[in-house]
Amino acid sequence: MQFTFNIPTRIEFGPGKLEELGTTEHLPEGKKAMIVIGESGVMLKMGYLSRVQGLLSKHGVASIVYDKIQPNPVSDHVAEAAAICREEAVDFVVGLGGGSTIDASKSIALMAANEGEYWDYMHGGTGKVKTPEKAALPIVAIPTTAGTGTEADPWTVITKSGSDEKIGWGNQSTFPKLSIVDPELMLSVPQNQTAFTGMDAFFHAVECYLATVHQPTSDLLALEAVHLITHYLPLAVEEGKDIEARTALAWASTAAGMCESLSSCISHHSLEHALSGFHPELPHGAGLILLSKAYFGFLAEKDNDRLEDLGLTMADSMGMEPQNEGPMCFVEMLGELIDNIGMGDMKLSDFGVKREEIPALAENAIATMGGLFEITPYEMTREDVIRIYEDAYA
Repeated sequence: MQFTFNIPTRIEFGPGKLEELGTTEHLPEGKKAMIVIGESGVMLKMGYLSRVQGLLSKHGVASIVYDKIQPNPVSDHVAEAAAICREEAVDFVVGLGGGSTIDASKSIALMAANEGEYWDYMHGGTGKVKTPEKAALPIVAIPTTAGTGTEADPWTVITKSGSDEKIGWGNQSTFPKLSIVDPELMLSVPQNQTAFTGMDAFFHAVECYLATVHQPTSDLLALEAVHLITHYLPLAVEEGKDIEARTALAWASTAAGMCESLSSCISHHSLEHALSGFHPELPHGAGLILLSKAYFGFLAEKDNDRLEDLGLTMADSMGMEPQNEGPMCFVEMLGELIDNIGMGDMKLSDFGVKREEIPALAENAIATMGGLFEITPYEMTREDVIRIYEDAYA
């Protein structure tokens, strides 16, 4: 057995933890920060932006705000914000909001310190596979949703502006230096967003458990996250103010993010990145849900024992006795969970996906995120990918 354990991020976790931003000794050095938020204005309306600015000011840190990040962030905004960082002599970057905002903050921090275009460093699609000369500016992550786990990993997912290439990337310097995970910031997340982000975390855990690069700690964290999300996500969707459920989901998301640092997602994410690359209005978590039964049904045909582990973990969390044995019990429990969060009637066509796009989607998934196919438990051909898309569409 051989593996590497490396998560250099300091994580402050728990209800009320945001206030510790004003007193922590672990804030990156410097006197000016860029706070990156989404374009929706939610961080202003909820008062989170002003709170963070006030807490930073206790350290004598001035802040500027970049507020254009979209749910599927794009490279043009990364370039624009990075240029502002250089012009304003920003010392570190704070990502405040959902996973897309924190992902964007990582990419902005990288490009604030390096020359050229962001896509120079991508390893798929039209990326030039260059290595950045300098480390990213230090990053502080303050998530307000429980989904991506980006507060505990180095990964950042960006779409190339004007294209359908949506690619994940990261290096040692894009691990946040400090992450503050405060479930109180998640109490106001709407039902659909709660469901979509929760299932994103769920699939991070599932995929990391199945990946050929899994290791002992990622296995433990993945099973913990699957158990918690299966139990608590329906409760949080039903009653968003349930702080117990929100806290459990926040931890599950962070644990799944750790899994991504120690193991990896597999090609389920490659297929979804193609979908939301073609259709940016499609929430990432929704795309994962829509592909999931077809994708994991394909894997279940291969008699994967680890899928059975996941299915039995879910059944235990639900207090159910599976009707199916072996890996198909996971597919059965997955369907139950999707129904329990009210997403059983969603269709790909609801988001504008057309059947005639499927061959192009398959090509995109393999070309832009081909690395995840290499650590998927079974070799998948282009025809297999098309079949999964076809089954999901049907």
